[in-house]
Amino acid sequence: MNSRRSGHTSSRSIKNQNFPAIPPGFEANASAPSRLNLNLVLTPKFDPEVEPLEVDFDPNSISASPNSTHGSDHTSLLSLIPWDVVHSPLQQLSPGSDEEALFAEYQRLARLFMDSYTKRLHIPSSGSPHAQTSTSAPIPTHSDTLSLASSHVASSKLVSRKRKTRSAEMVRVSFLSEQDHIYFRDLVRRTRITFESLRVLTIRDEAKGKGLGGFVKKRRADLKAAALMFNRDLWLNRDKRIIGSIPGICVGDVYFYRMELCVVGLHGQVQAGIDCVPASRSINGEPIATSIIVSGGYEDDDDGGDVLIYTGQGGRDRKLHKMCNSQKLERGNLALEKSMKYGIEIRVIRGINVDDSPTGKVYVYDGLYRIVCCWMDVGKSGFEVYKFKLLRIEGQEEMGSTMLKVAASLKADSVSARNHGFFIKDISMGRESFPVSIYNDLDDDQDPLHFEYLAQPIYPPAIQDKFHGDGRGGCDCVTNCVGNCCCATLNGGEFAYDANGVLLRGKPLIYECGMACQCPPSCQNRVTQKGIRHPLEVFRSKETGWGVRSLDLIRAGTFICEFSGIVLTKHQTELVSLAAERLVHPSRFPGRWAEWGDISDVFSEYVTPRYPYLPELSFSIDVSRARNVACYLSHSCSPNVFVQFVLHDHYNVAYPHLMIFSLENIPPFRELSIDYGVVDELLGKLML
Repeated sequence: MNSRRSGHTSSRSIKNQNFPAIPPGFEANASAPSRLNLNLVLTPKFDPEVEPLEVDFDPNSISASPNSTHGSDHTSLLSLIPWDVVHSPLQQLSPGSDEEALFAEYQRLARLFMDSYTKRLHIPSSGSPHAQTSTSAPIPTHSDTLSLASSHVASSKLVSRKRKTRSAEMVRVSFLSEQDHIYFRDLVRRTRITFESLRVLTIRDEAKGKGLGGFVKKRRADLKAAALMFNRDLWLNRDKRIIGSIPGICVGDVYFYRMELCVVGLHGQVQAGIDCVPASRSINGEPIATSIIVSGGYEDDDDGGDVLIYTGQGGRDRKLHKMCNSQKLERGNLALEKSMKYGIEIRVIRGINVDDSPTGKVYVYDGLYRIVCCWMDVGKSGFEVYKFKLLRIEGQEEMGSTMLKVAASLKADSVSARNHGFFIKDISMGRESFPVSIYNDLDDDQDPLHFEYLAQPIYPPAIQDKFHGDGRGGCDCVTNCVGNCCCATLNGGEFAYDANGVLLRGKPLIYECGMACQCPPSCQNRVTQKGIRHPLEVFRSKETGWGVRSLDLIRAGTFICEFSGIVLTKHQTELVSLAAERLVHPSRFPGRWAEWGDISDVFSEYVTPRYPYLPELSFSIDVSRARNVACYLSHSCSPNVFVQFVLHDHYNVAYPHLMIFSLENIPPFRELSIDYGVVDELLGKLML
């Protein structure tokens, strides 16, 4: 193990993270937990729009499956939402050279319109120190592509605003500084956390309502979460229609729900597979396609990865999922044809069937494509269909759908699939519930093998003896624990996880049912003590030295692994520190647990948990001789995992376990990163 020169590649410096403040007057006791009943919140209604593609949307009325394919010809979600960035407007689209005379007159009228339009825009003249703002741009005389301003102004906070009507303004973001990348990634992550938190809390509240005999109208939780966020103007990218890459969204990002694609602005249609700016909202009066979803819904699709033959929309029977009519060059099909004409890149999202998904499918963002040709063809069912050939733009990250397939092949035969480099299948020697492999194809470094693998931390005997401290023991539940269990009382009157082991919301400390409890191992309140749930790999990285990644798709809010080593008391820490041993200090990790489950953007009365009580931690974990996979997590000030303190084998609150949970959906082969809460100069003093 080397001392980290690392830091995650997303940042070279670390800034203090601000977390939700605790409102004054909150009583930190078990009888006053912060809880909200989402079923009491009114679901918003959305105003109708005149464009045929943009119809009324009431999230409560949608009964379509989240696995709907790209051919549905009805119901489109109000797409691409407000966010805290102002981009410069799109320069006008240019027709072919055979229309130069007509286009010259169009130019003159367009300039007059833009001059009038920009005077009505009150765009601030300054913002992010790393970007500039342009409110207008000259119209090109002839071009086959969109020309857009490259910079933006970013506000520092999410603010509540009155809902804005979607603009005809289309933009492309072509330059972002490193700090901007971090800002937008955190913005997207925060939005996704809010969506997921509302979704799981809605399910919990509906289950509680049914269990208490109360009447609760069952709704799809993802629709309700999206509706609540829409009503608070929390959808991203609504007042700007982004062409190309969206800041804060990376190639390979994975989503379980179509509604989540809408919430982050990646794809604005609830069911239809083609998202576009309709003609009535386009400056030049022509529809422009921005993204498509490929999910195997049309039999004439031919998906070759980098080369995609995409079948247009329309003509399909909604119940039989078969073609029953010929397609027409209108709506989404016409928008794709216009995007080909102007050379506009298309975001491609693939829907893939996955057994571990709560919906049976995942949606993977695979990057940008260009349409190179389109034609009318006779499909397999004998009806005429429009086909579009798309080529993936070079120089992007590997497709997420490809990485899912590679990960599946590696899990099936990990040894033969590694055709070069140093590889060991399981450095834990069976101590973990899933193997922890090591792989190095860069150099001959084998540093992780020099240390004993320690699956669980070793505590001083005096700490372990405090299991029955303060007269408290385990619960006496014969079957799975319920809400009146004494362990639930310790947690503030509620359990920390849902039925799938997903963390409902972060807390200063979580009590799990443990060794002294009578409940079975299947109890919902036993999660982290069961060990890792995914095959992990320690790998050699060019950017971070040694890093950790998973061969599985890790769902947001789920347990990954524990930080393990030899636990030292405060006195032992002071002695060992003088000897320059490699120590991990739990007190230095920032409280990112407060981010998970925070729905204060939707409910102003939400209170960040302050119970169960956690004192100031003064112990350390020595990883100089024995350690586990968590000790190779790289640092980032925009991390995808966080530390949650948990107790299950003793009740000594001064020595909790350091459990690692995911902040977002983490696809296979994406490096796991954590915020150690220290500046770069101190990283070298850590073992990491």
